[in-house]
Amino acid sequence: MQQKLAVVILNYNGKKFLEKFLKDVITYSAPHEVIVADNASTDDSISFLKNNFPNVKLIQNSNNTGYAGGYNEALKQVDAEYYILLNNDVEVRGAWIQPLLELMDSDPKIAACQPKLVDQNNNKLFEYAGASGGFIDKYGYPFCRGRIFDNLEEDKGQYNDVKQIFWASGACLMVRSSVFWQLGGFDSDYFAHMEEIDLCWRMQNYGYKIYVNPTSEVFHVGGGTLQKQNAHKTYLNFRNSLITLTKDHPSKGLWFKIWVRLYLDGIAGAKFFFTLQPQHTIAILRAHFAYYFSLGKTLKKRKQLKALVGYEPRFKNTYNGSIVFSFFLKGKKKFSDLVEL
Repeated sequence: MQQKLAVVILNYNGKKFLEKFLKDVITYSAPHEVIVADNASTDDSISFLKNNFPNVKLIQNSNNTGYAGGYNEALKQVDAEYYILLNNDVEVRGAWIQPLLELMDSDPKIAACQPKLVDQNNNKLFEYAGASGGFIDKYGYPFCRGRIFDNLEEDKGQYNDVKQIFWASGACLMVRSSVFWQLGGFDSDYFAHMEEIDLCWRMQNYGYKIYVNPTSEVFHVGGGTLQKQNAHKTYLNFRNSLITLTKDHPSKGLWFKIWVRLYLDGIAGAKFFFTLQPQHTIAILRAHFAYYFSLGKTLKKRKQLKALVGYEPRFKNTYNGSIVFSFFLKGKKKFSDLVEL
């Protein structure tokens, strides 16, 4: 019998986070099942779980295929109407699930949602990975209510309204399982980063909506698997963002936007170089070449998606400007400064 909801934590070498947060996740998620999906950890996460949480269902993936592939593999073994995909470095408190569940139950066209993400190390600040809901600008650059680039806003309740957004954070992502599988789950070629934006965009192209419900609040450490200044993360973000734009954007204006993106990425690469961070410049160059080499495969995926009945590439609920221009040249550092949203 299908259960209503399952909380699924993907873990890779995260014993220290499981030690710190898992007990509270189990306590505050009751009566819903909490499952740990281990992505072939090489630390002693498995023995820790078996010794300390023997009643928690453990799924062991045979290889580390990243966030995207790891969840795809694990969720095949979870029969629930809703999944909550929860990072291992997230602290939960109180009745965090109920507001999300009530929102999803209220409208069958909502395919995914997130709570408000607060910095676990400084509860006054929004957290980088999702803050109070994600958006993209006209060129596909992501940002959040409460976080633009590396600028984190202080949470003063200014974004506490339940709101339709463009993407929900993969750090704490509630999804309708039927829609997730109709769209083939995450794109496992992403490995990590941007896969939730791609999924949410595909859900919207399929006629569904994405929401944030800030009456639910969780506390995220962030950077637990790949540190923010890691050059490999730079590579994945730039590569996957270009792939997402190519795969999910409507045909009109697509290639112009790709050209602009490549130009802006080049400026970012130059900035890294002149600020003595050449490893990030190299990462952007690698990302561009990886994008070129994968272009045929990406266009094939785009064609397959458009063949789905009811699927139509859309570009709505976005910021109709350049977040790069607004942030760096106009000095708009806060989401509330972007009057178009």
